[in-house]
Amino acid sequence: MPAFDTPRADSYADELAHERAYLTAARADLARMRASAEALDASRGSDADSAAVLADVLARRVAALQDDPHTTLFFGRIDGDSEAAESRHYIGRRHVSSPSGDPVVLDWRAPMSTAFYRASHTEPMGVALRRRFGVDRGQITAIEDEHLTDQGESEASSEILASEIERPRTGPMRDIVSTIQPEQDEIVRADLATSVCVQGAPGTGKTAVGLHRAAWLLYTHRDRLDRTGVLVVGPNRAFLEHINAVLPALGEVRVEHTTAADLVAHAPAKATEPTEVAVLKGDPRMATVLHNALWAQVARADEALVIPRGVRKWRIPSYEVQEIVDELTSRGVRYDAARAMLPMRLAHAVLLRMERAGDSPDDRVQEAVAKSPAMRKYAAALWPAADPRQVLFDLWSSADRLAEAADGVLSEQEQAILLWDKAPRGKGSAKWSPADLALLDELGDLVERTPSLGHVVLDEAQDLSPMQLRAVGRRCSTGSVTVLGDVAQGTTPWATDSWQEAMSHLGKPEHHLEVLDRGFRVPASVIEFAARLLPSMAPGLGAPTSVRSNRGVLDVRPVDGASKIATELLQSVSAAMESEGSIGVIAPNAQIEKLSKALQAGGIDHGRLDADHGDDADHRVQLVPATVAKGLEFDQVVVVEPAAIAAAEPDERTGLRRLYVVLTRAVSALTVLHSEPLPGELCG
Repeated sequence: MPAFDTPRADSYADELAHERAYLTAARADLARMRASAEALDASRGSDADSAAVLADVLARRVAALQDDPHTTLFFGRIDGDSEAAESRHYIGRRHVSSPSGDPVVLDWRAPMSTAFYRASHTEPMGVALRRRFGVDRGQITAIEDEHLTDQGESEASSEILASEIERPRTGPMRDIVSTIQPEQDEIVRADLATSVCVQGAPGTGKTAVGLHRAAWLLYTHRDRLDRTGVLVVGPNRAFLEHINAVLPALGEVRVEHTTAADLVAHAPAKATEPTEVAVLKGDPRMATVLHNALWAQVARADEALVIPRGVRKWRIPSYEVQEIVDELTSRGVRYDAARAMLPMRLAHAVLLRMERAGDSPDDRVQEAVAKSPAMRKYAAALWPAADPRQVLFDLWSSADRLAEAADGVLSEQEQAILLWDKAPRGKGSAKWSPADLALLDELGDLVERTPSLGHVVLDEAQDLSPMQLRAVGRRCSTGSVTVLGDVAQGTTPWATDSWQEAMSHLGKPEHHLEVLDRGFRVPASVIEFAARLLPSMAPGLGAPTSVRSNRGVLDVRPVDGASKIATELLQSVSAAMESEGSIGVIAPNAQIEKLSKALQAGGIDHGRLDADHGDDADHRVQLVPATVAKGLEFDQVVVVEPAAIAAAEPDERTGLRRLYVVLTRAVSALTVLHSEPLPGELCG
């Protein structure tokens, strides 16, 4: 008997009918559970606040019990060694129970479901049979059994699993709960306290793994993470649109999504600046410069503190005041926290003098002294309020202030390129760059601590500067993080080549690194073609391996002259539309408008993912600027002018990495149209 089989022909129809009946009954149980939740009265709360909390809990419960008619409630079954019915468990996207409370479907995140993903012939984990279900439009269409306890059988490939992985798809990214692989499951179920870094080649499912890890953590640590929160940080808004349906499909509707840019958007980013300036502003040394600039605002105590109280005046000499200031500045607390302590510390020094004079002041006297007009005026002059934008404005517009803050940190040449050539009249007229926003976030945290979340999922982390990584790290300073990325896909001038370094900037030097190099979504013909770039752009990094039986389609097509690109594009897209699935046209940013007009003239309805033309409609054909392609995938991809895509980047390495990203977006077929010669690395 093969490791994978279908039930015998004489019993297959009966087995299929039984499983379909079980699905029908499970759907009825889920509908009953949803109706029961909808009938609960949120007004039972003892007050308005508790009623609002209860209403929110009930709304999330109802949303989590929504049935999706396009899929089944379960995708697998595991049977134990026993013949008893209780040793059989159906695995699905959410828990479903019978009226008596018995489990009808186990949530894929439940501990008992682990065996469905990890059991093998060498380690069956008490599973005698693993059954997978073929599904089409919400109905069970096929059954495939794997007998794990059969002696002498080796591991085999599942046709149902392979067809689900390779199934054409349109619209947003879907969950992968039915196809999670053992190495992926280990990452998904890593403990909350563990900060995980995943180095994943294209098509290895790292993004899906990160999202499913968030869902598993919320299931396993619900009470804690409902209080502290979970955040997903992605590279751009097109990417967030692509992934935003995954967690709701798994019943998790309270996870926030944002881009790295929006995370630190404390002001509009209107300025552009040379690459060397942006790189320097993203350098981790800037943290020291900003710290020095902020704390330089604390003045030295050159005058004594004099506090009138009644007919007497109490005097604290300047040297004693300075000792208190020095102690506060060395405590490692935030600027505003230390500033708030100053009046109370000075008031305590006054009380000590009162006691030495024979008075018996209490805490009320100390508080009154701390709030007195004389104390407020003195403390404010000594320790002024800080505005991050004013601090940064002063730093970029004053050579003296920058020199003081950067002394011993930045060279004179580096300081010179940071200074504004012509300073704005005031901070209100300053035009901040994207790199400035990360610095404003750093200053904001130096002034007042940034609240930490319970867990953060950071995707495409290799593209963030050290200062951006620090900004993300602040959001999980007391929590954990799942970092996803691929150093070979780093397309910014400050992209990291070391995960150890990147994790240190995040504040997580102690972390667990996982490497995913088995490609499930990108076919072999495509990944092998793109991997020709690796030796030049990421030497030492191993090429990913496609594990799909279908090698996919690769068509590299030279075009006789740029004027004929549009004609070839129309033909390629029209041919692609004869098959199922999504189609992505990825081109140099400068050519998007021209190609859009060509598609429109050819009668091909399409969407555009550039910032000025994004819409909410679902389009089977999407026109994608090369700089937005990261993290996206399409069943069929047409890449236009790869040499121009690479040449648009500031240096050769970054250009080849951008091209590597673009070439690895295809799930089934890749067509490359070029009138310009291909980069030499691709001609091997």
